[in-house]
Amino acid sequence: MKKIIILFLAITFIILSSCTDAEQGKYTNFGNSFKVEMYSGGQLVRSWTSTGKVSSEDGSDGYFFKDAATGKLVEISGDVVITNID
Repeated sequence: MKKIIILFLAITFIILSSCTDAEQGKYTNFGNSFKVEMYSGGQLVRSWTSTGKVSSEDGSDGYFFKDAATGKLVEISGDVVITNID
């Protein structure tokens, strides 16, 4: 059992060390909260805090997340700034 754990940790280390900082952050931020800001014409028009990861579907220009204030799913697209706050 100990050998399996060591092998798993070694493989994980190799995979993460071959990723860029941004890629590593993408995989290690699950469960963190994010500040999501939507802009129009350079002006902030809406802001949310997510309960966890902000996701994007393949082939989509939008994002979706669960809003911490309402507990509802939010789907947005456009000029968006996403910042990790944890």
